[in-house]
Parts: sequence; structure tokens; C-alpha cells
Amino acid sequence: MSLIDYVVVAAYFVVMIAIGIWAMRRVNDQEDYFMGGRGFGKLLQTFAAFGAGTGAHEPIQVGRTGWTSGLSGVWSALMWLFVTPVYWITAVWYRRMRHLTLGDWFVERYQSKSLGAAYAVFAIVFYMFYLSTMLSAIAKFAAPLVGAEEIFGVELKFVLVPGLAAVVIVYGVLGGLTAAYWTDLIQGIFIILLSVLLIPYGLWELVKEYGDPETQGFLDGFRIMHERVSADYFNLFTGPSAGEFPLQYIVALTVLALVGIVVQPHFIATGGGSAKSENEARIGLVVGNFLKRLCTVGWAITALIALALLAGSPELAKDPDYVWGIAAKEILGPLNLGLVGLMLACLMAAMMSSADTYMIVSSALITRNIYVAYINPDGTERENVRVARWTGLAIIVGASIVALTMADVFAQFLLAIQLPIIFAAPFWVGMYWRRANATSVKITITFSALFFFVLPIVIPLISPSLTTDSKWTTTTDRITKTLTRPATAADVAKHEAWVQAIENADGDQDTINQIGAEPPSGALGEEIEIVLRSGDKAIFWSDGVKAVDGEPTYEQVSLVTDGDMTILTERRTGPQKGVGQFNLDIVIYRFFGFDFSDVTKATLESLKLPTRVLLPFLVLIIASYLTPRGNSSQLDRYFAKMKTEVHPDPAIDRANLEAAYRDPSQLDHRKLFPNSELEIQKPRPSDWIGFIGSVAICFVIVGILVWLAQIGA
Repeated sequence: MSLIDYVVVAAYFVVMIAIGIWAMRRVNDQEDYFMGGRGFGKLLQTFAAFGAGTGAHEPIQVGRTGWTSGLSGVWSALMWLFVTPVYWITAVWYRRMRHLTLGDWFVERYQSKSLGAAYAVFAIVFYMFYLSTMLSAIAKFAAPLVGAEEIFGVELKFVLVPGLAAVVIVYGVLGGLTAAYWTDLIQGIFIILLSVLLIPYGLWELVKEYGDPETQGFLDGFRIMHERVSADYFNLFTGPSAGEFPLQYIVALTVLALVGIVVQPHFIATGGGSAKSENEARIGLVVGNFLKRLCTVGWAITALIALALLAGSPELAKDPDYVWGIAAKEILGPLNLGLVGLMLACLMAAMMSSADTYMIVSSALITRNIYVAYINPDGTERENVRVARWTGLAIIVGASIVALTMADVFAQFLLAIQLPIIFAAPFWVGMYWRRANATSVKITITFSALFFFVLPIVIPLISPSLTTDSKWTTTTDRITKTLTRPATAADVAKHEAWVQAIENADGDQDTINQIGAEPPSGALGEEIEIVLRSGDKAIFWSDGVKAVDGEPTYEQVSLVTDGDMTILTERRTGPQKGVGQFNLDIVIYRFFGFDFSDVTKATLESLKLPTRVLLPFLVLIIASYLTPRGNSSQLDRYFAKMKTEVHPDPAIDRANLEAAYRDPSQLDHRKLFPNSELEIQKPRPSDWIGFIGSVAICFVIVGILVWLAQIGA
């Protein structure tokens, strides 16, 4: 990075801090701090949803999966696309709740302070791990941009992580949600720049390197990209990695995301709770998330451009995580216009726009559902805001410590995105069914925590013999597909990069293992042999199985020829030992005689969907019938509120609520199933028109992605 790049980054930090100081003067009470006085319109609500939903790890994640899996790698982030139409419905829920936290919702709906406190604890654990992954990601991905692993002899992450945390603390802790939303607006613009900036410059670089800049324009870069990269990299559901993202896996990811996303703690604010009205809530949440989906399209195209341009990079042969950083350095750096600094600022914006909202929502939960509920019920507004600020500071500091001390960032991220399973069923069922009660919810939360998180760790410790029992150490068959095709320029460059990376490793075995197997070798246009290997995945152990006697051995199951492709199927032999957690959610299938031998890794993951989605719902429904009902009058009051539309004027809204509370039965005509315990409301024209329109936009975005990827094919 040059001096002008550092000036751009410094200016970005100064603006963020100034906004925090300005917003601090507008905070008078908890609603101002946690919800910005519920005065946000469509623009701020849109960029709040966009910023909070876009993490720094996502562009890099798509860059990596695009590098390894081609266009199909976009689903590592685009899996949320078909969840977006549901936001048109859920945004109304969050606004009608009229709460400051989702913990408040659990307290009111289930008449239980302890459930609010339990949800607050869940939120802290969730955000400690989730934010730590973003902070760690920034430190790692900034290395190629900065051009150094150390600054003044200090490892880069020990400079960047505390620095980013300090800026978030200053503007977020001081200014609350108002500061977060205004900075999200600015940072959202930066994220959009991040998503498109490399595309035109990258295409032009392809023309300069491999075309004729005198007679060709940057759009000719698309044709050059297709000439240099094999056609199998441009398939949306299959790719060079033997199809990492087949359709059934995408469907499974979408359903799991839909079930869990609604209880992520920040949705009470960015999901619509901080908007002026239901209309602003809906438009903000849906448009903000569609903006993110469009940005994901940009990330995917950038990854393909990088593959065509940088296939010969030894650094990327070693670690594809650096795709984004190296692309920015190689494409934007020579221009010396401060664009590398802008790219780094954009990446930091992606992290900080999420971190500020998460911090404020978490501090609201601790303040309202633990401090006010159990420690100081009579605290003044000023005292509660002060506690919130100190709590927010502690959360960011805690996430920073986790980021600096925990080694397995990806494992932290996986844990964070799976945690919402614990509270998902109580939320969905509680929204629609009166019979669900506090006792049944506590049973369900306990079951989900034990079944999905505690027992998989404890069982191997209690019964070590399971790890070597042949019934539980089976794997899927190993499938080796061999085909031939002409070598592309990217194939040639990738092999050259691999050779250079192996030389740079200087015999270090860990680095050599990280680089991986030798890619196909051949001259441009020469027939090369492509070997695609899949399967051989442990069925019941999270981290796989290891051969007890050293290297794994295999026996041939079948060998078939399908056109130009040879398919060899093999099965592991000999004693094995399971490693990691015991997959209880897969064990259920064994009792029904399910044969896992020929399933793919993606199908194996997809099979977790029924247990993770259905079991908590089943436990909650059964437990609800076996436990006492909640207080009927309080339930009447709650569901009357959820049937009462929000008026933008707070005084009128309060009057409407009081009228609804006086006679909740007057709103029963809005129920889809009158005289039942199901509280599903009749859809209004605005509900189904908006939902269908959102579904249509999903297919438009997929169409745009496919169209862009096929330009120049």
C-alpha cells in the first residue's frame, strides 16, 4: 500500500468516529440508544439490513469457493437468496412486537423472565464467536493488501483487531443505534464499491495481458475469461470440485437458514423493529437483503475474473483465501489512486457495519433481560444506558480476545451459525400457536442444547469404544472420476503456480499439505487428465475417521465407463477410529436401515435437515400438550397486539393498542382459522403481492448471475 492508500483508510476511521460523537448527543433514553427512537425511514432501514447482513468474511468466502468450485461456489453466500421473500412477512412481526430486544418478546409471549435471560446468554455466546470470525478474517485478508504479515515487528492481527474494535467501540458505544445506522449507510456504499470495483478493472487487465488494448474494450475481457478458464467453472450447480453445491444441498441450506435466521438477535432492530412503520420495516429489510444478493453476484464474477487473471499465483496455490486481497493488490495497486486503501476500507466497512449493530443489540439484551430484570428493576434511563455502553464495550473486547486467541476460526463460525437452532422452534411455534407455553419451551431448549451441542461432545468421552466400533466408523464410498479435455490457459498457469508454491515451501511438510495435490500438467490445448475425487467421508464423526494402522486402504466396488469418463468406486477397509463429535442427528437414520455408502458429502449434510428442523418442533408440540397452558388473558393481550397494525405516530399507536387490549375478541375476524388455537392471520393483498414479487426478484437475480457469467462464452 502507498501513502495515499493509508490516507484513505485514516479518513474513513475519522468519519466513523465523528458520526459516533454526533449521535451521542441525540441519546436521551433506552429507546433512543437501542432503537434510535424508532424513527428510521426506508433508506436507513435498508442500509441497516444490508450492513448487518453483510460480513467481511463473505466476499472472501465467495472468492475462495469461486476459485475452487467455479460459479457454483456462489451458493456459499447466495444460499440466503430464497429466504429473502419470507422477510416481507417477518418484518411486520418485529415491528408489531414493539420491543427493544427479542428477549423481551420471549418474556411477554411465554410469561417467563428466565427465558428472556436465557436468550440473552445465547446472544452473547452467539456474537462472541460470530464477531470473532469477522475480526480474524479482516486480519488475515488484509495481509495481501498491506503487503506485510507484521507492522513494526508486531503480527498484523494484533494491530488490526484491536484497532478495528476501538473504532467500533467509539462510534457504537457512544452513539447507539443511530450512530450504527448512519455509519451503516456510509459503509453500505463502501460495500457496494467493494462488490463492483474489481470487475471493470479486472476485465481491462485481462485485455491488457492477453488481448489487444488498442482495438478491444474491457467487455472483451469476458471473452478472454472464457478462453482461459474451463467451461465447467461456469456451471451454477455443478463445478470442477465434483459439485460442492448440488441442488438438494442448496435447498437444505436455505431451509436451515430460514428456520434459524429469525432468532438471530439483531433481527429485532434491522429486521424491522426500529422502523417508523410496517411499510418502512418491510421495504428496508427486503430491499437491503436483495442489495446484498446483488453484491454476491459481483463477488462471484470477480472470483472468475481472478481465476482467469491470477491462476499463476503461487500465493493462491497455497491459500485461495487470499483471492480478494491479491486481486486488489495486483489489479488496483499499479494505478496508485488510493484504490487499494479504498478496498481495505470497504472490507473493514463490511465487518464494522455488522459489528456495531450486533454490539448494541447484545448490550440491550444484557441490560433489559438480566440487569433490569434481576439486578436493578428500578434503574433510571440514564443508568440503564450507562450499563448498555459498558456492556457493549465488554462484548467487543471479548470478541477481540476470542479472535486473537482461538485458532480454529472456521469452527467458531460453524458453531455460531448453528446455535440459533436452540431457540428457533419456540419462536416459530410461539408466533402461531397459543398452546405453546414456558415449560414446553424450556424442555425444547434443553433438548436442543443437549442433542445438538452437548451430547455429541460428551458421548465419545463417556464411551471411548464408540470411536473404534466398526458400526460407527463407516464412510461413504470413494468415487474417482477420470476424464480428459484440452488444457486451458488457467490450467497451465495453475500447474506452474503449484510448482512455484512447492519450491517456496522449501520442504516444510505442513505447507506442502496445505498446497495440496499436483494439478493436471500439459501445454495449452494439449489433452490433460482431470481426476475428480469425492466421497470417503465419515458418516458419524464430525472430523472424519483415521485408519488405525496408518494409511487408509481401499477395495474396489465397481469400475464403469460413461462416455469419456471413467468412474471408479472404492470402499475403505480395515479398522478405523472416529475423530471429533458424534453425529447424533445422523444416527437416527441407521435405525431405519438407511444405506449411506453411495451418498455424497452434500447429501450427507442435507440429511441433517429433517432432524435439525423437525425434532425441536416435534418435542415442543408434544411437550405443550403435556404441560399447563399459559395465562389466557395475557395471551389474549399479546395476540391482540400482534394483530394491531403499527401507526407511525406513537400516540395514536398507543391509543390503538389500548382499544385492542380492552376487547381482544374484536380482532378475531382477522384469524385464518376462527375458533381455533392457531393464530395465523388472513393474508392481506400487500402480504401476498409483496411475497410473490420477492420470489420473482430471486429468479431475476439468478438470471442476472447466469447472464453475466455467459457473456463472451
